[in-house]
Amino acid sequence: MTNPWMWHGGGVEAAKRHFGGADWLDLSTGMNPDPWPGADDIAIDWQRLPDTDALRRLEEVAARFFGVAPEHVCAVPGTEIGLRLTGSLIGGEARYMAPSYRTHGEMIADAAAIDRAGSEHHDGTLILANPNNPDGGVIEADVLHDILDRRTPESWLLIDEAFADPEPTISLAGLVSDTRNLVIFRSFGKFFGLAGVRLGFVLGPPSILDPLRRLLGAWPLSAAAVEIGTAAYQDEAWIAATRHRLPEQAAALDAILAGAGHQPIGECPLFRLIEVDDAQSLFERLAGAAILTRPFADKPQWLRIGLPSGDATAARLAAALAHG
Repeated sequence: MTNPWMWHGGGVEAAKRHFGGADWLDLSTGMNPDPWPGADDIAIDWQRLPDTDALRRLEEVAARFFGVAPEHVCAVPGTEIGLRLTGSLIGGEARYMAPSYRTHGEMIADAAAIDRAGSEHHDGTLILANPNNPDGGVIEADVLHDILDRRTPESWLLIDEAFADPEPTISLAGLVSDTRNLVIFRSFGKFFGLAGVRLGFVLGPPSILDPLRRLLGAWPLSAAAVEIGTAAYQDEAWIAATRHRLPEQAAALDAILAGAGHQPIGECPLFRLIEVDDAQSLFERLAGAAILTRPFADKPQWLRIGLPSGDATAARLAAALAHG
């Protein structure tokens, strides 16, 4: 069986059981290590079902953040569920850009992998991430526009923008409309650093969102997700400061990696990818220092490393990389 830390990021408890130790530094997830600080101050009424009007309000404020009309936004309990449900609604043959998220290959039954060069010329239903995971690559807007223009009436462009929040100009959300075969997926947890809220969004036309809402049912989100998401998306000062800070933290991580002889790859400021001859050995060396990173079973030369939070954790990573 594949080790849990190769299945996805965040397997700290499994790593503790396997390697021992208690004071683990989790750099495996690609999430903002300095989360939105207001969640603990929000009073949640746990005795009432989530309010429908409050859910619509969340979708309205999220729509402003994304730059899209509210009627084109559907909140979901995590992007993972949004991807899978949307894939089941679209069906048919599809291609997904690889390497990328494992879920992209599972959301439509007849999906097959295609590399980036092939994706730019494919005219059927296409699934891709921008920025991509795990390499952090970004597809330029003009290329995406051309890909979108290639869609036939029966095919769709599905873009996972889970890591787009730090640089909003990457997003194609403004092109979502009633008539375009374009669906975009956005994640709350990565930029706001609150993955446990389990909140995501599907942006698309009514032909997708109406049946999606029926599948989700009456109360798709918890009251906590609704209240926390609504408040966080309206915190413009924190959002602006975070968009300024994350590239600086990514540059500091680049310097740490370069200082240890590694060439960091990627344009997403929430993580970096490095290629080494034996990434598993480096993973285990870091795990020996109670630092969890993200290895890949099918790419043994890859290791993804998330942002450290603050000088102390950055120094801890630098020391572990230096003392092999």
